[in-house]
Amino acid sequence: MPVDSRRPAKLALALATVYLVWGSSFLFTKIGVAHLPPALFAGARFATAGLVLTLIARRWLREPWPGTGRDYRHVAVCGVLMVFGSNGLSVWAMRYLPSHEVALLNATSALWIATLGAFGRRGHRLTVAAIVSLALGFMGTALMLAPAAQPQPRMLTAKLAVVAGCLAWSLGTVYYRNSGTRMTPLMFVGLQLIVGGALLLATGFATGEAARWSLDLPGAVSLAYLTFASSCLAYSAYGWLAVNTTPTVVGTYSYVNPTIATFLGWRFLHETLTRRQIAGMATVIAGLLLLTRSQAGRFARRGGTEPGTR
Repeated sequence: MPVDSRRPAKLALALATVYLVWGSSFLFTKIGVAHLPPALFAGARFATAGLVLTLIARRWLREPWPGTGRDYRHVAVCGVLMVFGSNGLSVWAMRYLPSHEVALLNATSALWIATLGAFGRRGHRLTVAAIVSLALGFMGTALMLAPAAQPQPRMLTAKLAVVAGCLAWSLGTVYYRNSGTRMTPLMFVGLQLIVGGALLLATGFATGEAARWSLDLPGAVSLAYLTFASSCLAYSAYGWLAVNTTPTVVGTYSYVNPTIATFLGWRFLHETLTRRQIAGMATVIAGLLLLTRSQAGRFARRGGTEPGTR
């Protein structure tokens, strides 16, 4: 099979997009939930982005609709896990937690994605270097999250909600990777966002959030950025990565994003950075460098391909 010479560049671009856009999305989400009710805010974002991506896939790229009921089932499962469950819980928790704490909790996704990714039809065995790097990342996250005082019950509930959302995201990622669907990543992501967005909108209307909807300038800017940059652009990049690289590399976004989110929260929202958090971020970066270096060597030894990728 010929090797795509553009593949390393595509991989780097997709990773950079996910790192930078999703790293900044925590700042915009924190601003958004301060001005708009969370379920309707998240639902409007995802449903709109899903419609845009689906129209692009269908009308511009001429990609086909799902051909079987099984494909629709895969879309529904990922929409429930990765949009309604994961992002719904994270957006709700953002009302009670600083943006950087939510981002730091999301770092647990890397460990779960890499671990769960060792199973299934397209499973990858974890190397010693990958295990060490994941351990470093987890240690760094623990350093950044260690509370200075006893947390309040509502804050503890919010943190547990984020962790549950991370698990849902990781399950959805590995499920999609092993689904065997013949749908293109763009069509799949578009329909997935529509499913999750519709469920979030239904939740918002059912809980009476419509009466509290008032779109001001900060809310509108946050909604626009998250819809088009985070949901359209970064979700598409993530969908491509999920089937074109290893689960361990895919999971590295959850190490980089907290570092970016922590800096932005400190710079624009005046969220506190402690010495422990700075030490934790340094540990996370060390783990990331070890992980990407080991995976790059593995990639080169296999001639630029990974088994089962497409």
